[in-house]
Amino acid sequence: MGSTFGHIFRVTTFGESHGNSIGCIIDGCPPNILIDSTQIEADLQRRRPGQSALTSPRKETDSFVIHSGILDGKTLGTAIAITIANKDSDPSAYKPFADKFRPSHADFTYQQKYGIRDYRGGGRSSARETAARVAAGAIAKKVLEKKLGKKFKISGAVTQLGLLGCDTTKWDDKIIYKNP
Repeated sequence: MGSTFGHIFRVTTFGESHGNSIGCIIDGCPPNILIDSTQIEADLQRRRPGQSALTSPRKETDSFVIHSGILDGKTLGTAIAITIANKDSDPSAYKPFADKFRPSHADFTYQQKYGIRDYRGGGRSSARETAARVAAGAIAKKVLEKKLGKKFKISGAVTQLGLLGCDTTKWDDKIIYKNP
């Protein structure tokens, strides 16, 4: 689990699930790309926790702040910094897990890889970290739109969880967005 990915359009994520905030630095974004913050917000609202019995019950607004790299709605060609505050975090709730590995979480893998234990809800291995990736992805979509035109679509879905899977021969974006 690295914190930076990409070669030309590079994204570095930072922060922990129960720290003050999470965020990303986007480097390699071309200048003069129009960025509408309502589009970033819409993508973040789709992945926001607390919307389904299958997600974290945390009540996070996933509101974000763009600190640099965008002026008057256009990218500057410099690094873009975005933070997303953790407002509904309670690291003390995880004290009982300080010496236990939680089933179906990455606690053990994280400790093996980094040699340190962050019991506060998974730290960097929490799904909360994906909010920063979603914000960066919203900007990446605008870069692709400028380069490729508006006639492209990006879709993604979980098609299998353990032994449970779905029929991917009936792939339909409308079904994806209805699935909790």
